[in-house]
Amino acid sequence: VQLQASGGGSVQAGGSLRLSCAASGTIYSSYILAWFRQAPGKEREFVAGIAWRSNSKAYADSVKGRFTISRDNAENTVYLQMNSLNVDDTAVYHCAADTDPRTKWPSVSRYEYDYWGQGTLVTVSS
Repeated sequence: VQLQASGGGSVQAGGSLRLSCAASGTIYSSYILAWFRQAPGKEREFVAGIAWRSNSKAYADSVKGRFTISRDNAENTVYLQMNSLNVDDTAVYHCAADTDPRTKWPSVSRYEYDYWGQGTLVTVSS
């Protein structure tokens, strides 16, 4: 599966952005799609994930109530709606797919994900 992320940009604190991750190839029901982010000098961290079969969703504590992950099955696309952005949200955002059907939900470790898209930069200014 190939993943193409888009939608990053620059925004002021308090603003919103919506990221998109278009997947080419077959998305099987066992897959988990997720967003990770990596700020300069920091480890890549889990942001949000969605289970393709159940539509279950998981969020990092730092984004709960502000970010929403969703999917469009027909378009094989995953979205990340980001509201109330703050400077700590500045990072390169990556979408990823965990294709192992044995993975237990939720899958928050980047080591579980075997396909990655290129990143899209989100910059939040104060």
